[in-house]
Amino acid sequence: MERTIHILLAEDDENLGTLLHTFLKNKGFETVLARNGKAAYELFSQQRFDFCILDVMMPEMDGFTLAKEIRETDKKIPILFLTAKSMKEDKLQGFAIGADDYLTKPFSMEELLARITAILRRTESSAGKHEETYLIGSIKYNPELRILYLKEEEKKLTTKENQLLHLLVKNENEILDRQATLRAIWGDDNYFNGRSMDVYIAKLRKLLKEDPSIEIMNVHGKGFKLLLKK
Repeated sequence: MERTIHILLAEDDENLGTLLHTFLKNKGFETVLARNGKAAYELFSQQRFDFCILDVMMPEMDGFTLAKEIRETDKKIPILFLTAKSMKEDKLQGFAIGADDYLTKPFSMEELLARITAILRRTESSAGKHEETYLIGSIKYNPELRILYLKEEEKKLTTKENQLLHLLVKNENEILDRQATLRAIWGDDNYFNGRSMDVYIAKLRKLLKEDPSIEIMNVHGKGFKLLLKK
């Protein structure tokens, strides 16, 4: 018998919240609805959940702040963000916090269900392992452990090296916007943080150079792009 998945749903839009709550319960998920971030965190502290669906823009406590609080006590619980914004900056900030996926409103219920199912399949298949491992060219990378598996050694990344590489990997072959990335990881896109990020990019290039097919390319005036040459 399959276990019931308990979902924490945080959505301040009354109509959408009720619609999502009803849909998820009808699909067999035990779902609890919170109308703001603070209420959601109180519920999370009191009950056991297997999955979080968090609206980004909420009163009391926004979705990003809520996710950070949740990640303080549970590093592994899947988090799916809902937002009315399609801004790349929001997406990068969500992934930097540790989101598993991101859904922009308006969306169909079928798409939501597909995302939940895919995330659960991925996280349950890695249960007992240490999260998902990416393959960057021929180099294995585990973002949760912050480890690059190089030929000669296992390299432990710093927190910022790891956040930056994780964003590059999740946005492979796409431009990683410089200012948005600075705000997502450093909290501010000022000159000094920009220079700091350039140093981290140089460090990542040095670590990844053992596979010549990997390139972190500068895109002038825009940002960076992780490319895997054929």
